Amino acid sequence: MPSATPTWDPGQYLRHAGHRARPFADLLARVPEPPATGRQPVIVDLGCGPGNATRLLAERWPTALVTGLDNSARMLAQARRDHAGATPGGGRIEFAEADARTWVPEGAPGLIVSNATLQWVPGHADSFRAWFDGLAPGGVFAFQVPGNFDAPSHVLMRELAESKRWEDRLGGVLRHADAVLEPAGYLDRLLALGADADVWETTYLHVLPGQDPVLDWVKGTGLRPVLAALADDDEAAGAFLTEYRDLLRTAYPRTPYGTVLPFRRIFAVAVKPGRRAARGDGAPAGGADAVGGAGAAGEGGR
Repeated sequence: MPSATPTWDPGQYLRHAGHRARPFADLLARVPEPPATGRQPVIVDLGCGPGNATRLLAERWPTALVTGLDNSARMLAQARRDHAGATPGGGRIEFAEADARTWVPEGAPGLIVSNATLQWVPGHADSFRAWFDGLAPGGVFAFQVPGNFDAPSHVLMRELAESKRWEDRLGGVLRHADAVLEPAGYLDRLLALGADADVWETTYLHVLPGQDPVLDWVKGTGLRPVLAALADDDEAAGAFLTEYRDLLRTAYPRTPYGTVLPFRRIFAVAVKPGRRAARGDGAPAGGADAVGGAGAAGEGGR
């Protein structure tokens, strides 16, 4: 974990909710129907945040019992307030506290899904075995993580934090490029589990409105460890944000139509052996470069 644990702000995170939700929708488009545990599918959203993505799971599988897990009390409070309860299709959305670093499945869920969370969990690929083994036969493990740690937004943030002025307070606070694996690395890990694995990547070109929108974006995610480390010093936090803002303005210039933020993401869908029915006939999300076996690439979810 970073030396400064992020303090999450649901409101700031949700400021770009539409752009952040799109990769999750693209992931779900490749997820096949999870097997039911008893009378309904049991789905776990690992790292649910404020619950807006958890709601999408309930809309996709309206009879399911969907449980969102997170270790942020503020995120869980927002999620419970906005999304918990019975769903029109006879399912239910619940939320509970859990830490992805130590969590193991209970009750053989049919689907474990994680949306932009695992990059915060050092060594997360080492947990794949426990998570995959905990699925019901034919169950699905699916996730997406950012693959943009070498993008200017992150490189400039790290360079500034490790500069002479800031290294005493911020050195070692931020994640580095090894926070996630490359697509081939994830594919190798999942195939070694015996999964039917489908791994791909997509670079989105988000057109963001407003003044300094890239800074506003990272305030909700990647910049959280810096904000936590400087939380007791408003003057220092303001100085860092000003320096970083100026660097971002050069790296991501405004245009008449907004500021373009290229954002690479990595996706994976792994199906456990024991599936009774064939997977769906959906195609990969548009613009994705698929990495996987021929069977995985030719099948896919809805």
